[in-house]
Amino acid sequence: MSDHSPLRLWYKSSAKDWNEALPVGNGALGAMVFGGVERERLALNEDTLWMGGPANYDRPDAHEVLPELRRLLFEGREAEASELASRRFMGTPACQTAYQPLGDLDLGFEGSPVCAGYERDLDISTGIATVRLWDKANENAAQEREVFVSAPDKVLVLRIRGRAPHGFRLAFKHAFEPISLETAAGRLVFEGRWVNDGTERPWTADVREPGLRFAVGISVRTDGRSEMRDGECHVRGATETVVLLAAATSFVNYQDVSADPKAIVAQRLKAAEPKGYMDLRERHVNDVSGLMGRVKLKLGDDARAGVPTDERLEAVRRGEPDPGLAALFFQYGRYLLVGSSRPGTQPANLQGIWNADIAPAWGSKWTTNINLQMNYWHAETANLEECHEPLFDLLDDLRVTGARTARSYYGARGWVLHHNADLWRGTAPVDGIWGIWPMGAAWLARHVWDRYLFSMDEEFLRGRAWPVMREAALFLVDFLVEAPPGTALAGRLVTCPSHSPENRYLRPDGSEGLFTYAATMDLMIVRELFESCLAAIAVLEAEEAEAELSAQITDRLARLAPLQISPKTGRLQEWAEDHEDAEPGHRHISHAYALYPGQAITPRRSPGLAQALRHAIDLRLRNGGGGTGWSRAWLVNLFARLGDGDGAGGHLQALLATCVLPNLFDSHPPFQIDGNFGAAAGIAEMLLQSRALDPVENEEFEADILPALPSAWREGEVRGLRARGGFVVGMRWAAGRLVDLSIESRAGKAVTVRYLGQDCRMAPRRGEEVRLQF
Repeated sequence: MSDHSPLRLWYKSSAKDWNEALPVGNGALGAMVFGGVERERLALNEDTLWMGGPANYDRPDAHEVLPELRRLLFEGREAEASELASRRFMGTPACQTAYQPLGDLDLGFEGSPVCAGYERDLDISTGIATVRLWDKANENAAQEREVFVSAPDKVLVLRIRGRAPHGFRLAFKHAFEPISLETAAGRLVFEGRWVNDGTERPWTADVREPGLRFAVGISVRTDGRSEMRDGECHVRGATETVVLLAAATSFVNYQDVSADPKAIVAQRLKAAEPKGYMDLRERHVNDVSGLMGRVKLKLGDDARAGVPTDERLEAVRRGEPDPGLAALFFQYGRYLLVGSSRPGTQPANLQGIWNADIAPAWGSKWTTNINLQMNYWHAETANLEECHEPLFDLLDDLRVTGARTARSYYGARGWVLHHNADLWRGTAPVDGIWGIWPMGAAWLARHVWDRYLFSMDEEFLRGRAWPVMREAALFLVDFLVEAPPGTALAGRLVTCPSHSPENRYLRPDGSEGLFTYAATMDLMIVRELFESCLAAIAVLEAEEAEAELSAQITDRLARLAPLQISPKTGRLQEWAEDHEDAEPGHRHISHAYALYPGQAITPRRSPGLAQALRHAIDLRLRNGGGGTGWSRAWLVNLFARLGDGDGAGGHLQALLATCVLPNLFDSHPPFQIDGNFGAAAGIAEMLLQSRALDPVENEEFEADILPALPSAWREGEVRGLRARGGFVVGMRWAAGRLVDLSIESRAGKAVTVRYLGQDCRMAPRRGEEVRLQF
């Protein structure tokens, strides 16, 4: 049997279904490996295979009804406002398109393979999934399969080898319209087109026209005999076979679908074939391990690494502690981002890159009222900054389509994004009136500002971040409106229309409402973006060039409605008025934004707001909150920011016990990958938190060391986490106390290190590492 690395998911039986299969990917091409004995199935995805084609969802005359919509909302006539918005303010169509599965690579093995022993695993340090079959005669595997998807070479690679000759049939299966099939020189090349097969797709546009073309090229090299016939490859008498698979679509960008997918896959196979298996494997391993190896995390010992992963998960469900599984789960969150988001690919969507369904839940889109953002919460802290790049590319496109939407719906400058986007860069409100939430652009702008704070790269700030931030702020400058007399926030600037994402409140008559003005989360996001913009203007020394915008932002900040604490309950209010919750245990905790991912509320600097927010969170939990994987992951982060290590650890334990599938995917339910990513961010927040104290004049930063360490993690070590200000941090602790700390500066800035309430200011030079013993 193989060694049991702590960075390894492993199992004693093949996957019974998709929720037990193991993911491999290179950001553009993904596969779920089932590891069957008699049949191997690789469920495939290509990140640009979506429904439909270039689309403009905007309603050009929507802005004409905005004044009436606002009047109705300010007067509390939500039913009339909802009816008007449904008729005149939704996108056309009112739903976006869905991400689609590519198909399956299906292998049927001849006869019944000898299988006295079985093991499959995924080594997340190398990105290689392996299946091993043993017979009784030898400790070496009778058959071994290795699968990986190479980013350097843009192909999926499968090697099958064994002591005895093997035979199998290989076929590509898909659900769409075939166009052509070519077989020549050890290759199969399939071309097809997306068509609507009549499957009912909730929350998805009813697209009838044929869509993107796609191609899958398969190359087979074997030391046995191979024959291509009837669209299949048949191999016999082989002891080693290497299969390469390349895939592409006709997508060029959201306006252009003229690429030749057959030519692309042919070029990729032509480039990969001469390299040979070991060269391809080495290039892939160097790539993945170079990213994964940046951060080391050990919690306790690795004794349970020798227990199959599904059995470890069952033990956690019985209440048994397993800090090593938490460490594996953190690294798995990093691995999944490496596999689903690379420079030049699409960003990770609701399922990363791995989707089995023609009608995926919520379209497997980019949901922007928390889910897309959560996918990237850990990108900077967990030392995967390159994997953040696809999100920035998406924002560059959304700035263009979102500017059109801002004009059409609000008569505003800048750019806007509502609660969903798809491959065609839709930014209009969709799905229902709850989709009229125009804060997506402003929230996503914090990602580019955060990238600057972590890297201190002024070139990135000037050329990449500032246009996104500036234009999102311009929209808010124009969008904010003064609340009229008789309203709860009369005379103050508010957002309208507004929602607290997906949540509802109770009106005085007991009926439920959701369409409103000045939701608390909106006000938090507006203030954060405006303050970040003022800081960016100062960093870029653009006070003169941006004098008008700076004055407008300063004016809006002075007049912006404040956060409110309920005099009845002591809770931070979620809405402008002191409503009761229609669903007290709702999965969204949107008014916690300023605690995490924002940083405006902290127990040390704003204890009153922090306490009021803690009351609000506790009420959610007493009523069943945190029932989904991503919501529970958010709680891990929130409790870490509150400095409650056992609370954060308890929510992580609950996440693992109730919201995780056998393959460690977040079960939501159903599978949704943001819980994996959010949990990885939360584990990092338990160990290290950082903030910009003064990013402009004194360039001062703060790093909190072990701010929320659970009592169950008495021993541990982490190396390679990143902190704002351009720092890389490592630490070791024993008996719950810090033993040593290392801080490397990559930008030459000052940092105040905080541990157990004690401060230590240091200013290491660029490239210098400071080591402290405790």
